[in-house]
Amino acid sequence: MSSNKRAHGIPRIRRALLALGATALVASGLAPARAASFDPPWSKPMVTGEVFTVPGVDNLPDIHGDLNRPDLVVFFAGNQYMLVNELLAAFRKAHPEFGRVLAETLPPGVLARQIARGGLVVGNARITLKPDVFTAGRGRIRALARKGWFTATRDYAGNRLAILTRKGNPLGIRGWRDLARPGVRLCMPNPETEGIAAHAIIPALTAAGGQALKRAIYETKVRDGETFLTRIHHRQTPLRLMRGQCDAGAVWFTEAWFHGRMTDHGLGMVEIPRKENHVMTYSAGIMKDAPHPAAARAFLDFLAGPEGQAIYRRHGFLPAAGS
Repeated sequence: MSSNKRAHGIPRIRRALLALGATALVASGLAPARAASFDPPWSKPMVTGEVFTVPGVDNLPDIHGDLNRPDLVVFFAGNQYMLVNELLAAFRKAHPEFGRVLAETLPPGVLARQIARGGLVVGNARITLKPDVFTAGRGRIRALARKGWFTATRDYAGNRLAILTRKGNPLGIRGWRDLARPGVRLCMPNPETEGIAAHAIIPALTAAGGQALKRAIYETKVRDGETFLTRIHHRQTPLRLMRGQCDAGAVWFTEAWFHGRMTDHGLGMVEIPRKENHVMTYSAGIMKDAPHPAAARAFLDFLAGPEGQAIYRRHGFLPAAGS
């Protein structure tokens, strides 16, 4: 073979080997390039301007809309992030008088502490806007109502649990007991910081396998490094699965529905039977010191009305219990 042919052949061989290596990484779920393309935010912005979103570097996925002089500020329970932009765009269309809206989709405990401390620091930024509407599980809203937080509250949607896996469910996860198997790497919400763990997942695990199953997942596997405890499960769990860092994780059904059915993120879902599940009802409250009370009242009516409810159903949410 001539030197020229060898020189041209080597790059071709190298490219072929690199391509094979990349294919193997993608198949294993460990390809960082693939994961980077799925970094949040996972929805299109509802506002216009110079777009400077750098996946994995500058993305701020849980702050939605206008920070400048908003006409309405809503603090949403974070697991509703997948529909917030669609919901608020529809609200703005129905109520053009409230054209500038802002929503945060963080865990309710974080949002409550933000209110108590007068602001939220994200990276180098501080947000001090007061919410007009606060949404969370019905139990939390009722507890805060007893403390005098709200002028009015309303139930508007329901949810239940599911297990998020990698696409095709390669480990054959069928239910809660399979999460306790040795070698299954889990992402689980931290019961110290995330309400889904303490108020939904742990009761469901106990119903399925008693205290032994709960201890296996939340004590033994944590100690052995097979359970990673999240701080913001609706972002961390799917991202870690996309990156091949976990094999499965307990999430709300609507999060598994979004990643497993409504997007192509390389993930799948396992549904949980009712007897081993936990149904959550979401409530919204108008803050007693809401800066925009008229907008807040209009939003609660829209949330519980036919257009708002249709958006929630489309994303896999249940009707509010008793509605």
